[in-house]
Amino acid sequence: IKEDFEIIDKKQIPSTAELKNEEKEKTEEGRWSAPILSLAKKASENLALSYGNALKSASLVGFIPKAVSNDSTAKTSARCHTMEERTNLMNMMKLSIKILIQSALSLSRTLDSDFPPLQQFFVVLEHCLKHGLKVKKTFIGQNKSFFGPLELVEKLCPEASDIATSVKNLPELKTAVGRGRAWLYLALMQKKLADYLKVLLDHKHLLSEFYEPDALMMEEEGAVIVGLLVGLNVIDANLCLKGEDLDSQVGVIDFSLYLKETQDSDGKQDGGITAVLDQKHYVEELNRHLSCTVADLQNKIDCLEKTNSKLQEELAAATDRIGALQEEQQQLKQQNELIRERSEKSVEVTKEDTKVELDTYKQSRQGLDEMYSDVWKQLKEEKKIRMELEKELELQIGMKTEMEIAMKLLEKDTHEKQDTLVALRQQLEEVKAINLQMFHKSQNAECSLQQKTEAISSFEGKTNEMMSSMKQMEERLQHAEKARQAAEERCTKMKQELAGRLDTYRQQMSQLDSKCSTLEKELKSEKEQRQSLQKELHQEKDATTLLKTELQQMEGLKKELRKLQDEKQHLEKVCEEQEQALQEMGLHLSQSKLKMEDIKEVNKALKGHTWLKDDEATHCKQCEKEFSISRRKHHCRNCGDIFCNTCSSNELALPSYPKPVRVCDTCHTLLLQRCSSNSS
Repeated sequence: IKEDFEIIDKKQIPSTAELKNEEKEKTEEGRWSAPILSLAKKASENLALSYGNALKSASLVGFIPKAVSNDSTAKTSARCHTMEERTNLMNMMKLSIKILIQSALSLSRTLDSDFPPLQQFFVVLEHCLKHGLKVKKTFIGQNKSFFGPLELVEKLCPEASDIATSVKNLPELKTAVGRGRAWLYLALMQKKLADYLKVLLDHKHLLSEFYEPDALMMEEEGAVIVGLLVGLNVIDANLCLKGEDLDSQVGVIDFSLYLKETQDSDGKQDGGITAVLDQKHYVEELNRHLSCTVADLQNKIDCLEKTNSKLQEELAAATDRIGALQEEQQQLKQQNELIRERSEKSVEVTKEDTKVELDTYKQSRQGLDEMYSDVWKQLKEEKKIRMELEKELELQIGMKTEMEIAMKLLEKDTHEKQDTLVALRQQLEEVKAINLQMFHKSQNAECSLQQKTEAISSFEGKTNEMMSSMKQMEERLQHAEKARQAAEERCTKMKQELAGRLDTYRQQMSQLDSKCSTLEKELKSEKEQRQSLQKELHQEKDATTLLKTELQQMEGLKKELRKLQDEKQHLEKVCEEQEQALQEMGLHLSQSKLKMEDIKEVNKALKGHTWLKDDEATHCKQCEKEFSISRRKHHCRNCGDIFCNTCSSNELALPSYPKPVRVCDTCHTLLLQRCSSNSS
């Protein structure tokens, strides 16, 4: 082991001048893998220096014999022996991890189960896990397997339950050793081997059942090995468990592999460190972006915590309010019961009173109804008599009006006839004047005498006719005057008879009026009694309405109780929804923390990519076609190189960008492989 670590020396580390000279000679090929290689090689060099110093310090630990008894010397020798075993296993683990990382990164592909460094790594890890195991005695025999402590991971970390179930379901595995090897294979493929072993080391009180107190997993060397296993997250492994005989494999360490690698590692160490200096500015910019995103996420987490505290305060206030409402509800229930008892008592008393009053009212009303029916019959008879008398009066008044109309018509006829007589007399006077004029004109004009004589003769005929008509009209006037005198005599007789009848009717009407007044007085007295009874009925109705209002108030109180119960249920639902919201917020917080861890891992993996300037690129890196006006330049957001549109037409979501951005074909395939390996 000393010979293995004497090869590495501080003088073999290159100086800064040599690094700068090697930078100029570096080619453009393999730029995307240079940062990862440099980081891995740096880590392996630091590990080599650390475990070289550890070996030297272990060799210098006090092995000087002291004057002690044989038992004490035997114990000290046993302790020294176990200590040497632990240091040797730890150093072998460091060597195997270093060679595995270097060989995997040089190949730049996913590893199979046939890869020799990977097989040797599992052999060394198996020896480390077997160191200091307690022997369990069973009926069959002694059992010494490292699968027992690995089964504890399922209880401590629920994420490892998938590995345990898949290992138990494999039919080829029959022994505990085979199951333990399969468990290690699956944990390495998930890139969580270091996490699971760290969980085991955090619970050493459980490991004490399986390991001795001086075992490697119980001491500080176990924590160192777990820290070294974190570097294996860079490697992508695809191990097929079907068809492999994991039960009968023999775990023998091949030291020749490590001796060859230590000799060839000096020439390969110098190439990777220079890439770190080239990618320094780009990594700083990426770190700034990531720090900004981390600050934003932290602010969001603070806001969520504040909202969570506010929701908790609101919950407490809501619970207090619910308690107060419940107390008020109980008080209202008690008041409601008291009011209900009082109302029931008052209703019973009022019912009894109303029954007594109704009986008395019914008896009094029967007597009144009989009196009222008798009076009503008398009124009907008197009304009939009065109606007959009024009809006779109307007939006599109608006869009188007809007589007056006939007299008025006769008077009109006489007046018209007198007017016609006056008009005829005027016409005669006019004719006489015309005749005189004609006579005077006849004397003056003899030529027109014949014509005028004819006219006069015609006029004379007309005058004769008019005279005859006048005589007839005078005769008619005389007959009309006689008829008028006879009609006047009849009217006077009728007036005398009507006056006598009116006097008798007036006497009868006065008698009827006196009877009506007496009947009206009786009706008024009955109405007053009826009004008093109606007032009593109204009072009873008011009492019943008051009782109804009290019942309505009772129903309103019941509705308020129901509303309060509904509000209570609503508040309980709100509380449940708030609790669900708090649970969802907790889930979001856990998801954001997981995303932060993913971003940190991606940041570690993507350190060292350079952002190539537009002036430095004249040809596409993939197809090597020259750029022009039609063939534009496009940056890949993952590696920073410049490509044409056809070679960088893909888009993917990166941790430093919230939306999908342009990515070249090679980065697209690599990122897809990484996503598939992470999902598996």
